[in-house]
Amino acid sequence: MPIYRCNQCGHVSESPTAGMQVPCARCAQPSNVYDTVFFVQKLLERYSAAHKEIKSLQAQIKADDETDGEVTGEAVGEKNGHTHVPATTTATTTATPSQAADMDVLNTSSLATAAQHAPIEQWLKSKQIEARFEHANVDTTGYFDDAARMLGERFDLFGELLDRVAYAYRKSHTGLTLELGTLNQKDGQAVNTLCRQLYSHTFFSRYHYQKPEKVVRLSLQPAPKVRQFFEGGWLEWYALIELLQHLQSRQLGFSCARGVKVVFANEDLHELDVVALPQGQPPICIECKSGGFRRDIDKYQRLRKRLGLERNRFIICATDLTTEQATGLTAMYDLTFVNLSTLKSHLTTLV
Repeated sequence: MPIYRCNQCGHVSESPTAGMQVPCARCAQPSNVYDTVFFVQKLLERYSAAHKEIKSLQAQIKADDETDGEVTGEAVGEKNGHTHVPATTTATTTATPSQAADMDVLNTSSLATAAQHAPIEQWLKSKQIEARFEHANVDTTGYFDDAARMLGERFDLFGELLDRVAYAYRKSHTGLTLELGTLNQKDGQAVNTLCRQLYSHTFFSRYHYQKPEKVVRLSLQPAPKVRQFFEGGWLEWYALIELLQHLQSRQLGFSCARGVKVVFANEDLHELDVVALPQGQPPICIECKSGGFRRDIDKYQRLRKRLGLERNRFIICATDLTTEQATGLTAMYDLTFVNLSTLKSHLTTLV
């Protein structure tokens, strides 16, 4: 049965319907009701994140304890009969990619800071390029990354839903209807489950399933961020998480950003969809295309050259490309083309 937890008094209780607000049985504060599986999943994710944070702090305390006994530049005294002169220390101002091997990249606000973005900013500055960031674009404590992974991992099945939602937004429709009877039972259940989960995450403002007719009725969420997500932002989130998880699997520190506006010395303005700077390596840039991109190929070739990146580190991830097409375009142009199924395998060739 669906569950709610009151944010005011902490009371936990069951409720018959998920995706709505009910008054807390203890203090009457309005509380959001969630599917049980979703509630438990998020609880386990937060437990895992807290456990990793404790381990990280314990390691830091141990490292601090080990350095406490060392002679520092502030100590003055005698050693072996000689006066010990304080050592002069030089502070470094160069930012380095964070060691994020133990970070839960699926549920953290630690990436959404100026300090985390600083290595990318400095790398671009060394090329006389100004960077403008929206730090919150990599905050994964919300549900954008969760929804993107659900959509991307089954794009073969959910791609049509994405197209229809994006079309409804463009045409200023308020909702859409899905006929699940045209799908086999397993796929129909998967689409219905996805719609219910997206509604629980507030990506739709209303959800209703007519079981006898096998019809799902959805009302669009008017919030601008949700519209941007369905109109292509979901692919940026998917690519970002794929990239960060791959870097973590290699035990590499990194700096990352999404939606970076870059201004060149001649004031030309461009935007980089997804960027990661692995420690000790050049950046990896991923341009995410859920629609047309063919007219912009020359623009991306020139942008890659201005950034000074090798072709294999400037990636065009396009949802409408077959693997054969992506291989052919990579051979034709000074860029690397991938689709959702080949993105991960290409990343393994880089780091």
